[in-house]
Amino acid sequence: MAGSIIASPAPYHILAYGTLVGTSFFHTFVNSPILFKNTERPVFSAIQAKAFPVYFGLQTALPAILALTFPGNALLATPGGVSALLAESNRWGSLVPIVAMFVSGALNLFVLLPASREVMKQRQGQAKRDGKQWHEEGPHSEEMKALSKRFGMLHGISSLLNLATFIGAVTYSFTLGARL
Repeated sequence: MAGSIIASPAPYHILAYGTLVGTSFFHTFVNSPILFKNTERPVFSAIQAKAFPVYFGLQTALPAILALTFPGNALLATPGGVSALLAESNRWGSLVPIVAMFVSGALNLFVLLPASREVMKQRQGQAKRDGKQWHEEGPHSEEMKALSKRFGMLHGISSLLNLATFIGAVTYSFTLGARL
């Protein structure tokens, strides 16, 4: 019996879900706010720049694992996996949240993260030209203001997508809980 659970996708589904909801909650509501309040802006930015590829990678890969290991229903003798996830009965409680989590993570990883990095690079160049860092007090050049505004927009969209991943995970918890 112990060998059968190791070969079952069920524990991997639970581990993937737990990792996804746990990292999303911790990064969004614990780690980032603490770092933001207790570190200087350049340090905060440097830490986030290293953490985001891993974080967004998890937010992309883990929903894919959830789709591949989607549990069947032993009581109804229905199979699991992607084909079960695509069944109409699983559309709103499972498919939509899992796809939303995957798409949000992928957009952050492949679109917003590179765009944000490019703006940050441009801000560093502009800081050299201005002789003043973007995070320093006082008036800034129009170019720096425009770059900071663009970064703020990208960051806002990324934050909304991150929240969509977390909401998708919480929504899916009700479906997953009903299967236990």
